[in-house]
Amino acid sequence: MTRAEHLQWCKDRALEYLQPGANYNPQEAITSMMSDLGKHPETTQAGKSCAMLGMFALTSGNPQDARRFIEGFN
Repeated sequence: MTRAEHLQWCKDRALEYLQPGANYNPQEAITSMMSDLGKHPETTQAGKSCAMLGMFALTSGNPQDARRFIEGFN
C-alpha cells in the first residue's frame, strides 16, 4: 500500500467516528487516526509529531476541530 493509500485509509477509518449515530466519538476518531498512522513506515513520524495537536483539537470541545485535524493530513 502506498503512503497516499494508507493515509486515505487512516482518514476514512477515523472519520467513521465523526458520523452522526451510535458510533459518534471524537476522542476515538483522533485515537484511531494516531494509531493507524503508526502502521505504515512513511506515516509513523507524522503520527508521533502531531499527537499533541490532536489532543488540542479534542479539548476545544468543537467536533469540527477533530474533523479538520483528521482531514488536514496530506
